[in-house]
Amino acid sequence: MTDQVQRPIATRHVPPGHDRPRAMHEAQEAYRRFAKACAALDAEQWARPTDCTGWDVRTLAGHVLGAMRAAASMREMTSQQREIKQRVRRDGGTETDVMTAVQVDRTADLSVAELVAELRSLVGPAARGRRRTPAPLRRWATFPVEVPGLTERWTLGYLVDIVLTRDAWLHRIDLARAVGTETETTAEHDGWVVAGVAHEWLERHGQPVDLVLTGVAGGRFGDPTAEELRLDAVEFCRITSRRERRDGLLDVAVPF
Repeated sequence: MTDQVQRPIATRHVPPGHDRPRAMHEAQEAYRRFAKACAALDAEQWARPTDCTGWDVRTLAGHVLGAMRAAASMREMTSQQREIKQRVRRDGGTETDVMTAVQVDRTADLSVAELVAELRSLVGPAARGRRRTPAPLRRWATFPVEVPGLTERWTLGYLVDIVLTRDAWLHRIDLARAVGTETETTAEHDGWVVAGVAHEWLERHGQPVDLVLTGVAGGRFGDPTAEELRLDAVEFCRITSRRERRDGLLDVAVPF
């Protein structure tokens, strides 16, 4: 049903009124919380399967670390991009899928202790690297991305300021679900991420709906005179990320 309601746009930018200092603060907080969650795991939990097809907790953490390395170092980012393009030319596949495979492969030889130590050490550098992305590049550099239902173009700013934070945030949810622990949730951080997802989801389908998201990270979004749709805030993000599938408007995906 996605192709019936998903509204294509020429290029996806950061949303109007985007608060970049706040976005960069939440980027660092997402990394910090992910590293903290990994540091609390015991030996057995690293092998638990996650909601990400084919990934256990160790693989998931390797992807996040690979993404943090790229954010922290222009040299590493360039090196990853070079390998991604080589693999796509050789083997096919989407750049997004190949990118995660490259990141997983590059971190596969680390011990758990080394992985956790590097995650912790890169919290600040990865956030600073994203913060320092030049404004002209964030605004004008664009690239094609396959999302469920269509191909669209993203600005670098949309990726750096929005999507990379959602990715680290949701993988912390994946990790907690895999090992059966409670997720640290606050209105300030998690509520900020959820609100961004909710607003984008509403924009992507353009239909009137009164979206009521419950829990600490929740809120009310959309048209209060329309039909109510009530969900747990974190579960809403899992659905819109395609961790879980639903019909109708909930089949409209939001990038993570």
